[in-house]
Amino acid sequence: MGPAEGPDMMNGNPRGLCVAAWALGLVGVFTSIGSARASAVDGGATRSLSPHFVLEQGDPAIDRMPLERTSVRFAISGVIAEVTVKQTYKNEGTRPISARYVFPASTRAAVHGMRMTVGNRIIEAEIRERQAARANYEAARRAGKTASLLEQQRPNVFSMRVSNVVPGDRIDVELRYTEMLVPTAGEYEFVYPTVVGPRYADGDTEAPQQRWENAPYTDEREAAAYVFELEGRLETGVPVQALSVPSHRVVTDQKDLDLVTLALDPDERDGGDRDFVLRYRLAGAEVESGLVLYEGERENFFLLTVQPPASPRPEVMPPREYVFVLDVSGSMHGFPLDVAKGLLRDLARNLREQDSFNVLLFSGDSRVLWPSARPATPANVERALYVIDEQNGGGGTELLSALKSALSMPSAPGTARSFVVVTDGYISAERDTFSWVRSHLGYANVFAFGIGSSVNRYLIEGLAKAGLGDAYVITDASEATAVATRFREYIDGPVLTDIRVAPEGFDVYDVQPPAVPDLMAERPIVVHGKWRGPAKGALVVTGTSGAGRYEQTVDVAKVRPEPDNGALTHLWARTRIAAVSDFSFGHPTSEERELVTELGLRYGLLTEYTSFVAVAHLVRAPGGDAQEVDQPLPLPLGVSNAAAGEPIYGAPEPELWTLLMLAALLCVRLVRRYRSLEAR
Repeated sequence: MGPAEGPDMMNGNPRGLCVAAWALGLVGVFTSIGSARASAVDGGATRSLSPHFVLEQGDPAIDRMPLERTSVRFAISGVIAEVTVKQTYKNEGTRPISARYVFPASTRAAVHGMRMTVGNRIIEAEIRERQAARANYEAARRAGKTASLLEQQRPNVFSMRVSNVVPGDRIDVELRYTEMLVPTAGEYEFVYPTVVGPRYADGDTEAPQQRWENAPYTDEREAAAYVFELEGRLETGVPVQALSVPSHRVVTDQKDLDLVTLALDPDERDGGDRDFVLRYRLAGAEVESGLVLYEGERENFFLLTVQPPASPRPEVMPPREYVFVLDVSGSMHGFPLDVAKGLLRDLARNLREQDSFNVLLFSGDSRVLWPSARPATPANVERALYVIDEQNGGGGTELLSALKSALSMPSAPGTARSFVVVTDGYISAERDTFSWVRSHLGYANVFAFGIGSSVNRYLIEGLAKAGLGDAYVITDASEATAVATRFREYIDGPVLTDIRVAPEGFDVYDVQPPAVPDLMAERPIVVHGKWRGPAKGALVVTGTSGAGRYEQTVDVAKVRPEPDNGALTHLWARTRIAAVSDFSFGHPTSEERELVTELGLRYGLLTEYTSFVAVAHLVRAPGGDAQEVDQPLPLPLGVSNAAAGEPIYGAPEPELWTLLMLAALLCVRLVRRYRSLEAR
């Protein structure tokens, strides 16, 4: 048989056969990938919602990274922080662009102002109902006008859109917000979040216009694509005893005992990949109780903080049960999971033998260590730690199904039960999680630990609030032991229960929160509200502590309303909105949406249903055909590429392996067949 008669269709070269076989396999791989992407687009599959890596290619006339710098200024006075954030956008390409940037904020932020600067023109933004603001922005964009739109995607996730940035432009967009700082165990913490971590989303959690989860990310080895600047002023009225910034290098200047200024070290210009964290303590062993008043044109506001009593003695505490719910998903790979292991190791080894515990591990699915909690004996603790140490991190983040499993576990009667959830919080179905926890909690508490350089604080704080517990965030491995110690001290027993705040001769209304939950540590009671008539009478706080009845009276007549306390207006409105919207359990009703919208418009605040929009009425890009660009985000420090869709070991899906294996087998068979024919 001659060459033309045999199986060799490529000039008798078996390598050609292999190339053909592998080509067929690779075509199958890429066809499979393309089909998955097409299916995701057409059918709303989970992959279409995933974050992805930005590609360094495309039209060179388009600037793919238009955010030049983020500059932050803050001023802390007493317990109130005023923050100004300026984002500078530029276009270094040769075509007009419209940019979108997703960025985080504090969950307690009351965003009350925005302005846009184009050249020498300053345009103050207007607060509008969300759909009206978006329509205004889109009309300006299509007309070729420069405009900016600030929307809330989560209470701690915002999106900024800037239209028609022409080549050579630099446009500044400045937003202003207020938040209140509540100390725990005498320590205050101010946090400026810098980056939104990748979110694991399923396809049915949000309306299409809310799909911000598929933001582009740069590789974990790359620095932030923009300059990060920050400076601030801390004026406390009481001497500052200790101050630390564990997240960044800073330059500080203590001008007086109660006045400190600080700024980021110039070498931290790439520091936008992790939250800025400032912690400080004031002189004196206890947080002072106090009342702050503000008289407005139409309404008056008050803010009450009351320091609770000390913790009860250990001998009066009941047996305790802890269920540790640990996230072992892909975004926890590396630093977050290593810290989580150390945290749980520290907590478990400090349990008393009369306590009991269990461990549930979750990623795309979940598994529990034992059917029910077991005594915290040394042998059981070591068994649990061995299982935890075997985890490496991989897969999605199905927190809700894990919590359903955890909260359904049987519990012994007469036991104080707590669930300890450890995660970076990179999911998008936060409200469904809050709703389920609140409606199935029973008599337990949920404590949430967020681990990572830029955790989803909305989930962590909301989970703790829904579970009547408290939230902790660990941004660095060196903090884990101290945070674990604080947590152990916190849960040693309730400090104050059955709390009531009652006015006597002081006409108050619209008080937030309407009921004060139990306290379990040295954390002040905080109450916001409005008042009518003269500032007189008293506010009386009562409750039950380990030592019996507790009572503290605050004399209103001794406090003078101050015109500088205008931030109380925004803080009260933000607290009221949070009670209705941020942590509403289940889908909000039409009445709740209307109330939040009314509060946002009335007090000029960014909410889920109100947005800020600013329009420069000069047409700057005729035709309105500017290229849409998504500003890529840096992966949070310590988070691997696995969080943005890259498998930890770079392995394709099993069905793709199957295609490649078939191609390899076909290649082997063709070569063997060719050699057997040659040997004849």
